[in-house]
Amino acid sequence: MSTDKVSVHGSWASRWVFILAATGSAVGLGSIWKFPYMVGVYGGGAFVLMFLACIALIGVPVMLAETLIGRRARQSPANALKVLALEAGHSAKWSWGAFAGMITALLILSFYSVVGGWSLDYIVDMGRGDFQGATADQVGAYFGNVISNPWRLTLWHTIFMLLSAYVIAKGVVAGLERSLRIMMPLLFVMILVLLGYSMTTGHFMEGVHFMFDFHPEKVLDGLLPAMGHAFFSLSVGVGSIMIYGAYMPKNTSLSGTVVGVALLDTFVSLVAGLALFPIVFAAGLNPSEGPGLMFVSLPFAFGNVFFGQLMGVVFFVLVAVAAWSSAISLLEPMVAYLVERTKISRTWVTFWLAFTCWFVGLGTVFSFNIWKEAKFFVNEGGVFSLYQWGAQSGLDFFGVIDFFTSRIMLPLGGLCFVLFAGWVMGREAVRDELSIRNPLLFALSLFLMRYVAPIGILVVFAAQLWK
Repeated sequence: MSTDKVSVHGSWASRWVFILAATGSAVGLGSIWKFPYMVGVYGGGAFVLMFLACIALIGVPVMLAETLIGRRARQSPANALKVLALEAGHSAKWSWGAFAGMITALLILSFYSVVGGWSLDYIVDMGRGDFQGATADQVGAYFGNVISNPWRLTLWHTIFMLLSAYVIAKGVVAGLERSLRIMMPLLFVMILVLLGYSMTTGHFMEGVHFMFDFHPEKVLDGLLPAMGHAFFSLSVGVGSIMIYGAYMPKNTSLSGTVVGVALLDTFVSLVAGLALFPIVFAAGLNPSEGPGLMFVSLPFAFGNVFFGQLMGVVFFVLVAVAAWSSAISLLEPMVAYLVERTKISRTWVTFWLAFTCWFVGLGTVFSFNIWKEAKFFVNEGGVFSLYQWGAQSGLDFFGVIDFFTSRIMLPLGGLCFVLFAGWVMGREAVRDELSIRNPLLFALSLFLMRYVAPIGILVVFAAQLWK
């Protein structure tokens, strides 16, 4: 029987607002920054093909599971799993998985805000013309100076966190919905403008061939990275999509909407690559630069091509908007949970959570300067230690948080949600929420959630830990 639960936080005005919200959560630094450089590192078309296959077989089933859980319960992730587990006659301890996911989201936000702050800083730097005519070494030194200054990083980290908290504090309709109605169309317009500009560089077809020429011998090299990125690019595993699903109108086609979000996220990733690689080629750079592509290679490229200064500003505004839309989705699940469980106002809950994330984020800020000698999980000469100052190996504070969240907690969170939807909720509850009339399509959806996606997640999880 269909549920008629109503979220205490409000609901989206329409299906399209949910698509904007979920796409905003999914389209972040992963789509605009990480996807292009992974294409460059892992062999172009072979990686793209594996990525698209993994989106369909892993990403979409997990997103579908999160969304139907959220809409079914109309509550924050932890409360949603607790209520639905009890309704199905199972243990309420399933909620622990969702609670861990919400903590993971806050940890991710703590360093996401720092990197988002870099993009705000670079909007100003690019607009001033700091990179005009600069050499590659000068741009690299510039970035080194930026991250070595803790006061500068803290300032932009603070501004980015305040922007995110402001949207969340305003609530679902006045904050999230109104901001996303502006941010997401702006994001799409800017990325299309950037794509149009890249077509004028004279190197557009070179970028197309680089992205889509297929080399069979590179398939195995990019398979596991493609599986991992497909999983993380859709922002699943932390409850962000689940809480957005809780605000989704009941009469909306859930499966069709989720597929639409996945297609939009994939579209942005592909267009980002098509927009950026011709600019990189026009500047005579190597497209396989890795993580330094956004803050070193691209500023150099924009500083040495026609109309580069203007397009550079457009690009970093695009990056900032994408990061902002993802950041608010990381904060919302825990805010919703505490509003449901306490009598504290949404404004104060948002303030204290944002402050906590900001404070933890200072560890990431200091990882690049005053704490850069602090290393954790050190293994030197066969001797292992949890912490050592000045070690040559090991992880800094930022590395520890990144490893713990992206390689351990995110896969486990996604596995928890897809197993819950596939096995715990019950076949009829899933059928009712999906509203798929075709029995073959429903059987396929259930099969993907019960078997294909969990196995894929376990493979990614094991491979990441082994690496």
